[in-house]
Amino acid sequence: MSEGASTETVQDPDAETVVAEPARPFLDTFRAMFRLAIERSHARVGLVGLGFAAVFATIGVRLVTMAAFPVRDGSEQRVAASANTAFRPDIVDRNGEILATDIRTVSVFAEPKNIYDKDEAVELLTAVLPEVNATELRAKLSTKKGFVWVKREITPKQQAEVHRLGIPGVGFLPDHKRVYPNGVAAAHILGVTNLDNAGIAGIEKYIDSRGLKDLNSLGFVSKQTDLKPVQLSLDLRAQHALRDELAWGVGHFKAKAAAGLILDVNTGEVIALASLPDFDPNEPADAQLPDRINRMNVGVYEMGSTFKAMTLAMALDSGKYNVNSTFDTRGGVLSWGRQKIHEYHGTNRVITMPEVFTHSSNIGSAKMALGVGVPGHKAFLKKMGLLDRMRTELPESAEPIVPGRWTEINTITIAFGHGLAVAPLQASAAVGAIVNGGELITPTFLKTDEATARAKAVRVLQPQTSEAMRFIMRLNATEGSARKASVPLYYIGGKTGTAEKVINGRYVKNRLFTTFMAAAPMDKPRYLFVTLMDEPQGLPETGGYATAAWNSGVVTGRVIERVAPVLGLPPQFEPPVKPFPLMVKLGAYHATQVDGR
Repeated sequence: MSEGASTETVQDPDAETVVAEPARPFLDTFRAMFRLAIERSHARVGLVGLGFAAVFATIGVRLVTMAAFPVRDGSEQRVAASANTAFRPDIVDRNGEILATDIRTVSVFAEPKNIYDKDEAVELLTAVLPEVNATELRAKLSTKKGFVWVKREITPKQQAEVHRLGIPGVGFLPDHKRVYPNGVAAAHILGVTNLDNAGIAGIEKYIDSRGLKDLNSLGFVSKQTDLKPVQLSLDLRAQHALRDELAWGVGHFKAKAAAGLILDVNTGEVIALASLPDFDPNEPADAQLPDRINRMNVGVYEMGSTFKAMTLAMALDSGKYNVNSTFDTRGGVLSWGRQKIHEYHGTNRVITMPEVFTHSSNIGSAKMALGVGVPGHKAFLKKMGLLDRMRTELPESAEPIVPGRWTEINTITIAFGHGLAVAPLQASAAVGAIVNGGELITPTFLKTDEATARAKAVRVLQPQTSEAMRFIMRLNATEGSARKASVPLYYIGGKTGTAEKVINGRYVKNRLFTTFMAAAPMDKPRYLFVTLMDEPQGLPETGGYATAAWNSGVVTGRVIERVAPVLGLPPQFEPPVKPFPLMVKLGAYHATQVDGR
């Protein structure tokens, strides 16, 4: 062993002695350096691989995003963002049944500057979307706009077919569509929305007027569940029944149109409202047809003899008359200047105030109104809300047609329902006040309660006037013109109304507008039932008569019979005992007449 050479001792496990070997420092150093290099290269390779993976993942996500939601710059991006329709809350009836809701869908758009062969694109798109007008689409694609709609709210099948076309510059945007699962039911109340899901009529427009559009524009509504459902006063069951019976009436009496209403007289809630012909809000274009108006709220009509309820209520409330007051109708004609007022059901004798109602006396009504006077008559009708436009949640309403110069002859004719045209809904509210104890409650289409409604009500009649009118209306159902709507076991009272329509400034005798109003139960009224018929025809079974009792009265009776159990009106197997105590006191009460006992 040379001097300075180091040695190390190695223990051979199979040897009996210890063997000395020379040390290998260079080999060990090389091995260590090699291992370190390999470890560093693994880290670099891993880092590089991770970087490539991140790059490819970013590119992949970007490609998917661009395919689903193409990125536009500048105004194109803003147009696309604003193109998505706004979310709307569900609309439900008083029992929570859905009347209107949004469903998810998609819409097809195009970027004209990215479509090179526009004729081919039009040909392909109209082949799978035949409802798209080719001329209009070609015009859209020929513009310099960065974004145009091809078709809104397409079906999944249509989306798949357009996707298979693979046209560059054509894509899809998520959208949602307003649907009305009950079709025509309550169409005039619900209204319609446009393609941008904005309300343009009815409750839909009312919802937007309450700030929904502002909430959407500010981004506060990101999904439909952010919005609380709007609960209406309607009962969908009663709504279906009312419309069904009106449709029967139109067909049976060959009427031009019809309308009906069920009103809660204690809360002002509209329980059901229908106007025929109507429309399906899922097809909003149909709502634009001229005969599809809401006759209860937008039409204005002379209400005929139903206005005699106003006249009698006015006369009683003035203190100048009571239920035992009498009126001379002998001769059957009331002359006033050049005007002559005739009776339709003349008695040619002196009659009592209830008989003025049950015989629908024009002369008796005119004499009452003249006794109150023109200023008092006009003031009373204004107090009852009949001379001003009625405002409800429905944006659509009509202004009454009031005489420009109100003279005594106007008071005479208006007393029996001619010469003043009002919306039937506001006339119904006035009759509701007559029977509910004397408080005028503005009708509402939103669910409410009696305490809230009464707090906003305006007293227009004394309670004793309301009781007297209930007594008279009940009497009319047992021995007067309201007998056609009398339903066994239900304590009903009401009034007919027949008016000749004004055409070209003249009354036409064979063109009638008939009305029937009935309340139940008359001892403690809850609901008012109203039916209108436009130009019903006389039938052999009616003896050729086309007045209200023979058509509107019949339909109203059918509605009450069908709907009363649904609304919780129990049948009264025994008539109420002395339901009109004041009438007993005045000696006007006849049990056999008003109770049927």
